[in-house]
Order: sequence, then structure tokens, then C-alpha cells
Amino acid sequence: MMTAINSQLATPSFPAINQETALAFSIPASATTLAGFRQWALSDDFPERGKITYVAGGLIVDMSPESLENHSDIKTEISRVLSDLVRQQNLGRLHIDGALITNEEAGVSNEPDILYLAKQTLKSGRVRLTPTVDNPNSSKEIVGTVDWVLEIVSPSSIKKDKVLLREAYFQAGIGEYWLVEVVDNQIEFQLLVPGDQEYVAAKPQEGWLYSPTFGCQFRLDREKDEDDFWLVTLHRREA
Repeated sequence: MMTAINSQLATPSFPAINQETALAFSIPASATTLAGFRQWALSDDFPERGKITYVAGGLIVDMSPESLENHSDIKTEISRVLSDLVRQQNLGRLHIDGALITNEEAGVSNEPDILYLAKQTLKSGRVRLTPTVDNPNSSKEIVGTVDWVLEIVSPSSIKKDKVLLREAYFQAGIGEYWLVEVVDNQIEFQLLVPGDQEYVAAKPQEGWLYSPTFGCQFRLDREKDEDDFWLVTLHRREA
């Protein structure tokens, strides 16, 4: 279930909330601004389940469970390959689920499926980490411009991932956006890099996509294994 919160809470670009939909938490009126949303997101009142995004001047609440085959399995495989790469080459930090990124210039605050921060980005001050109130050594938010993000499209997040976040991430200056979607049991993998006015999809070379962020090529496949389960594989090779 994904609901765009409107009425007195957001811009008219979003439809009014369905009165038949009962949310298990209260959205404060202050959350209709980016500053108010961030304050709520960093508080103990913010829900632990689901994803709530501030983008394009409004809130999007998605409480849908992830599909195991079309979302969770894909995220697990991509995180497996990239976390090994980042750790082995000491590139930076990879965060999977639950890491809030905020870019004030782009007016977006969201928890991507996976995000990556290069060591140089952390050292340069391009981002800053917001500590929790009770523990200055524990952070709950990354403010600024991260290096790379992944969103896996679900039926409830098509507009959010493919339109709103695509525009916001570009405006935020994020250098690479991976967009993955399963359509008719076929996996679609777009590696998006900044163009003049918007993200453009990298062109495959013999089925491989080059990642400027990680400096190598990737290919994402999905096929049935011997037990008739979907097996997702992210292949990597040096450029």
C-alpha cells in the first residue's frame, strides 16, 4: 500500500489520502515541510516498518511488504556483490535499508534500498552525518550528496522510483542511480548517470553496463535454479 498524503499535509500534486486506509501511526502536521519531516524521521515516533519519503513537496507512505522474489532477493544479491567489492578494495561505506539520506537543495529525504558513500566523499565534507539525540557516536541521517543509490521498483513505487526520485536524485547531484524492475518475470536493469538535464541510461556493451562509481562493468541476470526458484546473479568484471 502506498499512499500520497495530501489534504492539508502536502502539495496539491498528490491525491487526497483514502479515508478507508488506516495508518498505524500519526503523521504530524509539521512533516509537510522538509525540515519538519526530518525532525519526525529522527524521532522515536517515526514508524520502524514501511518507507516514508519526502519528495516533490509531499509525503509518500509505502507500507507494502517487499516481494521476496522480485525485490528482496535482488537487493540481497546486489548488496552481496557490492559489499564484497567495497570491503575488499576499502572504497567506503555501503548501507542497506533504513539509512535516511537528505538533500536540502533537491527537497528530498528518503531511505534507498542501498546507498554508497566513497571514502573521499566522507572526508571532503560533501556529506555530514546527523547523530542521534542520546548518542553522538550513532548516526541516523546522511545529509548532502551520496555517491550512488539503488531503488528496486515495486508495483506500489513505480511513480516514486521512476519519476519523482529519479528527478530528485539528479537534482541532488548523485552521480549514479541503479534502477531495477521485474516486468513479466524479466529483470530490467538501468544504470543511470547524469546528462545535461536529467539522468540518462548507460548503453550496454555486449550486455554489460559500465559503472563510473565502481570503475567496473556489471550484468544482472535472473533464471530458475534446479528447484524452480528464481536465482539472481550480479556479475562483475573489470572494465
